Amino acid sequence: MAALRAAVLLGLALGLSCAAGPVPLVIWHGMGDSCCNPQSMGYIKKIVEKKIPGIYVLSLKIGSNLIQDMENSFFMNANDQVREVCGQLAEDPHLKGGYNAMGFSQGGQFLRAVAQRCPSPPMLNLISVGGQHQGVYGFPRCPGESSHICDWIRKTLDLGAYTPAVQEHLVQAEYWHDPLKEEDYRKNSIFLADINQERGINETYKKNLMALKKFVMVKFLNDTMVDPPISEWFGFYKPGQAKETIPLQETSLYTEDRLGLQEMDKAGKLVFLGVKGDHLHFSEEWFYTTLLPFLQ
Repeated sequence: MAALRAAVLLGLALGLSCAAGPVPLVIWHGMGDSCCNPQSMGYIKKIVEKKIPGIYVLSLKIGSNLIQDMENSFFMNANDQVREVCGQLAEDPHLKGGYNAMGFSQGGQFLRAVAQRCPSPPMLNLISVGGQHQGVYGFPRCPGESSHICDWIRKTLDLGAYTPAVQEHLVQAEYWHDPLKEEDYRKNSIFLADINQERGINETYKKNLMALKKFVMVKFLNDTMVDPPISEWFGFYKPGQAKETIPLQETSLYTEDRLGLQEMDKAGKLVFLGVKGDHLHFSEEWFYTTLLPFLQ
């Protein structure tokens, strides 16, 4: 009788496991893109659904339509965007048991902010595809048809990236990291300096990030858009200059373990992946063989 009961319980457990289905996936696009572009996020959603039957994929949209979604990637305060996404995730019944997250370019650090600030529902694995986790100090070029916007952004950043008006209304200024003006950055950056613990330790941020099973960072080895590219692996310029870069493990953020990254690294939770190609250029085969295993 005991053996029969155990077998029934095992069968129920297996049935529940099967009924639960694959872990949902949340994706967040980058600058100048939108949730449902068939050449970018729409394509990613399609190939994930093709390879993982039954998976629920939420491609985040910030605004009421695709034009607003694209414009908000330039002009809507990143903190407001993160707050809105946290609300979307909390209200989505598909995500209540937890989800994996995949952010592309600036969507990578935005989803990291979600992990740090909004632990419910729980983010299980975070995949950052070209995300600039130590920010940028340069704006070489722009995606798609946004070159006129980028010309204006460059001029604005040169004039005063850390002024209140620019910080409040220009997304790229909110992760602008000037290694020659570290004090200005730490004091006035309203987004990146906060999530990178530059003004003190928020233990909740640290605890929430460390709850991830894996934090995967993809760097594009021929990147001409992100400056410096090592920011995609959480590295940055050596303090006080803008020529020599150092890896994450040599930064004070890591040595002082202000965000828990050192402990995560020692536990095998940090994954550093490199892929040949320019920013966000990768093959479908590479995506299947390299990133898909983290979603299954």
